[in-house]
Amino acid sequence: MVRRDSGSDDRTPGAFGAPSRRRVLRLAGGGLALAALTAGTVGCDEDSVDVEDPGSTGGDEPKGGGKGSGDGGDVGEKGQAPKPLWTKPTSAETYGDNDELVAAGGVVIASGSPLAALDAATGGQKWSLPGGAVPGAPLLLSEDTLYLASSEYDGSVIGYAPASGKETWRSRLGKEYRQPRPIAVDEGQVYVIAEILEEDGSSKTNVIAALDSTTGRIAWKEQRDVGTEQNGIHAAVRGRHLVYTDFKKNLTVRDTASGGQVWTHKTTKTNYGFFTVHQDLVIVPQGNVLQAFNLADGKEKWSLKASDGALFREPAVLEDVLYVADSARTMWAVDPRTGRQLWKSEALADAGLQVPRQYVKAGDTLYGATDLDKQGGIIAMDARTGAVRWTFNDKTGDYHAWLVATDGKRVFALHGKKLHALPV
Repeated sequence: MVRRDSGSDDRTPGAFGAPSRRRVLRLAGGGLALAALTAGTVGCDEDSVDVEDPGSTGGDEPKGGGKGSGDGGDVGEKGQAPKPLWTKPTSAETYGDNDELVAAGGVVIASGSPLAALDAATGGQKWSLPGGAVPGAPLLLSEDTLYLASSEYDGSVIGYAPASGKETWRSRLGKEYRQPRPIAVDEGQVYVIAEILEEDGSSKTNVIAALDSTTGRIAWKEQRDVGTEQNGIHAAVRGRHLVYTDFKKNLTVRDTASGGQVWTHKTTKTNYGFFTVHQDLVIVPQGNVLQAFNLADGKEKWSLKASDGALFREPAVLEDVLYVADSARTMWAVDPRTGRQLWKSEALADAGLQVPRQYVKAGDTLYGATDLDKQGGIIAMDARTGAVRWTFNDKTGDYHAWLVATDGKRVFALHGKKLHALPV
């Protein structure tokens, strides 16, 4: 059924359990989230890194040694993780979303204050921005620009060159809008969501807008329905279609040229808004079903059902393959065009490991980042079979989710306030 972009919230109780503390804080954003998070922060001064002891995870040692090459790091053999090329402390202030660690222009950047860019090869600091990143706003990366919401909360959205940190672009929606946050970018436009201010300074509605990435001028803006939220947005752009979800369980597609709404589905179980896109399809986990909808008209193209009542988790399409795990710790590889299963692996369950919630790929290895520390970390899997090669864990016990990024030469693993560079 297709409906309007609605502010109502009909979340099925218990569909995925209550959202994690990190995710609630991430969606809330702002200073209150930081204040709440600070009270529970766990620190660690140890820089040594070892593979997670399989006995402590409740599973067997991962099968299959991982071989590869890097810039001086020892690559793991017989299930052991490689030693980091470098490990550095960071000013990271993350809440577990996948857009809080990026690698581009020879640097790796973790969301925080100050916002620091570290040399990808050495870990040395290349540049920093004193104001840092706005809590709850993504590090939005195009081919050559990093877009950030202004840390001065002056209504600006600013573009920086990733390699140097120099400002290259700036735009403002206008003083009648508050806290514009970039959500997606393509070759011509930056898409933002902002609160619409009332005369008394309050806000009951929000606007979605497109800013020209050359001039900064407003290309279009559309008011969203009362009750929709400007936080908890996940978005992507494909051609003429801007796709986004929010915490109210709306999956919405707009025309990038006009801003007009093409269609909206009121989804049932969207795993708190995560989805992926491939060519002309948007692929959404909904409980024990994975569904693909045509971007042009919202019609279902294919669906895939998990076995034994398991629930699908966050999906990712990498090099034309859809990777997704389910709550039974089964890993799936699927053809995103047809929904045809390429392989299915029980290796995560056999090794007693957590389910990854974020993925990157380098060579023939799929790297997954998990939520919690004890039974997770960065899991390296054979992208052709799903076999677990090794698990990297810094054993700090930090409650933050792991985040992963890659520049093709190295894999970057962020955990709390420690950033590790691993060889691929």
